[in-house]
This record gives sequence, structure tokens and C-alpha cells, in this order.
Amino acid sequence: MSDRSTSRWFLRGCPCCFDPAAMPPDFSPGRRAFVAGGLAAAGTATVASLGASAETKAPIASKRIDVHHHVAPPKWLAEVLGRDLLQPATRNWTAERSLEDMDKGDVAAAVVSVTNPGLWFGDKTQTARLARESNEMMAKLVADRPARFGMFAAVPLPDVEASLREIDYALDILKADGIGVFTSYHDIWLGNAALLPVMEELNRRKALVFVHPTAATCCMNLIPQVHPGVMEYGADTTRAMLGILFSGAAVRFPNIRFIWSHAGGTAPFLAGRIEASVPRLADHAQRLPNGAISEMRKFYYDVAGAANPGALVSLMKLVPVSQVLFGTDYPSGTSRSIIDGLAEAGFAEGELRALDRDNAVRLLPRFA
Repeated sequence: MSDRSTSRWFLRGCPCCFDPAAMPPDFSPGRRAFVAGGLAAAGTATVASLGASAETKAPIASKRIDVHHHVAPPKWLAEVLGRDLLQPATRNWTAERSLEDMDKGDVAAAVVSVTNPGLWFGDKTQTARLARESNEMMAKLVADRPARFGMFAAVPLPDVEASLREIDYALDILKADGIGVFTSYHDIWLGNAALLPVMEELNRRKALVFVHPTAATCCMNLIPQVHPGVMEYGADTTRAMLGILFSGAAVRFPNIRFIWSHAGGTAPFLAGRIEASVPRLADHAQRLPNGAISEMRKFYYDVAGAANPGALVSLMKLVPVSQVLFGTDYPSGTSRSIIDGLAEAGFAEGELRALDRDNAVRLLPRFA
């Protein structure tokens, strides 16, 4: 399948709405056999044979950096027990269990963050308190084991003023490695104009910003007995990314280094549709002068929960391996499951080394 024919195939799902000829000719780089064979061999054993030797040929002992690793601060956990989206595994988190899983996967360091159900439950005072208590707990974890842990500090969004104060405290006093945010806060998504001062400050600081999905209020329990993590987390990641792109924030704040969880959710698969919709956007020449895909290629993406052909084929058609980071989603996921999934994907030795460690070191040089 040629590069251009791949782009045409990608958009063929909705010929009434999208013009394949409008796609940029470099959308499908066709860089490696992984992508070319992924669609044809996604469910076959041939892919496994490609990657089985990748891990043995290039063992990367004790060098991986996990950018998607969660903790459960005790005071936070006490207030969120019983809420929707709290995973059972999160309740049982301990630092020792994190280290045990890291050692099983030759993970040198993990950058920790707070996970679902997040911190915002409608009470600004509670949210600010939970953010501060969580950050101080994570900072203590990092101080005790600085070579093993980093932290993405929590912020009490959607409270802008409190978030600005917490960014100052987290980055200047606690020396956090970056800031962690969620895709949405009930009915407010990233890119919303109300959050503009926070984006401005993160851009001024050239912050590393880890974006974790949640389930929006609109879309909880739409299908009985289907957990939002099955589909809604990926969809909300795409909503947030569209908010950043279409609001113009991606272009206006180029110094923010975004890491999108779970291989960018559904966004890579929908990249062709997203690109084709840009001309319909008011002031698109100012908001996205080079289109959406050019900005999406500047983002970083972790492989937590996405070390499988369905996710990786779309992602690796969108970005070079330099934009992809190792992540586990621990304690919901494990390092070994991600390593095994990546081994079956057929990455070359140098690509695995970049994905496992080198790309993260560029963003987090203290782990070099």
C-alpha cells in the first residue's frame, strides 16, 4: 500500500464529508515494516516473531522510564473511596508495589501522577486541598528515592487562580518534573477559554504537561456494564486534543510539551477526519495555519494501555518514534504487559531504545 493510497484508504469511511485529495501527501510516512504489515498481520503470529527477538537482541536493563505511573496519596484515597472511576487496583497501591513492578520490567524511574476519579467534585476548597496534599505526598516519594521517581504535580482545575498558585508551589518549591491535568472537568475541556491563564503560565514555564483521560459527565454509563475506560477515556482524550488544537492553543502556546495518554486515545485513528475539518473552522488560518496534523506531530504520546496493533498502527502512521514514550498505567497495568506488547509490534532495536528511555530523557534530563 503506497503512502498516498494509505491516506485515501484512511479517509474513505465518510466520502460525503471528507475529501481525500485534501490530505497532506506526507501524512503516511511509511517508515517501517511495522506499519506496512500491522494492518495485515494485526491478529497473527507473524508480528510476534518480529518482536520476540527485539527484546533479546537489545536488552535495556534497568533503563526504561515510565511516564504513566499512578500513586494513591492516602488523604486523596480517603476522600475518593466509593466514587465512580476509582479502579480497585488503585486502592491497593503502595510505593513498594510500584518498585516491585518497576524492577520486574527493568524500569529505572517512574514519573507518578494522580489518576481517576481526579480531584474535582464541585468543591473548590476540597480540590485545592487534595491537590496540595497529593503533591506533597508525591514530592516526599521523590525525595526519598530521587533516582526511581519523578512527579507530575496535580492542579486544582477548573479553579484557575488556585491552579496558578499550585503550579508555582509545585514547580518552584517541590521541584516537580511537570504538571498533570485531566482531559475534562465535568463540562469543561482543555482548550476552553476559561483555562487560558493556566495555558499561558504553562507556556511561559515551558512546562511538561501530562494529560490523563477521564469520563465526561455527559458520557458516563451510556452502555450498561461497559466501564468508561473501554471507550470513553479514549474519546475524551480526543475531545481534549481537539480543544487544544481548534482553540488555537497548540499554536499559541508552542512551549507546552504535551504528553497524551494511551497513544492519544482515538485521535490518531481520526487524524484524517480532524485534518479535513480544519478548513471549516472560523479563523482556521490563525488557529491552525499549518493544519491539525502538523501540530499533532509535535505532541508526545505514551503507550500505556496501547501496546497493541490496533493502537500502534494508527499512532505510528501519525508520528515518528521520537514522539512516543514508555508508560504502564500502573497499578491498573504492568510493565511486563507493555514490554510484551511492544516486543510483538516489531520495532527495530534503536526504536525500542528511543521509546523505552531516550525520548523520555530528552524531556526529563535529570534521569540521564
